[in-house]
Amino acid sequence: MIIGQTVKVKIDRPLGSFHPKHPDIYYPVNYGYVEGIIAPDGEEQDVYVLGVDEPLKEFTGRIIAVIHRLDDIEDKWVATPENVTFTKEEIMERVHFQEQFFKTEIEIE
Repeated sequence: MIIGQTVKVKIDRPLGSFHPKHPDIYYPVNYGYVEGIIAPDGEEQDVYVLGVDEPLKEFTGRIIAVIHRLDDIEDKWVATPENVTFTKEEIMERVHFQEQFFKTEIEIE
């Protein structure tokens, strides 16, 4: 199980940036991927980074949740700094900007 594991995230959409294909989607959190882990969509595994209030290039932290997209092929991981936690409601609040377009279920530790 990935929850509880430490991962290194390359940030390709830092906090304050906009989606490259959908310029109306603003990123209020850092968003990136884990190099070398391929998700079901054929791309590297996507990760939301919560608990950091500044734009990042890289982040090493702990996976605290998995967002299962019930109407899409891939899941999204949620990482935070060590000893930082969020409830399911707090996670959904922070990722709503993108997850509002999908039917989701959050698995938390």
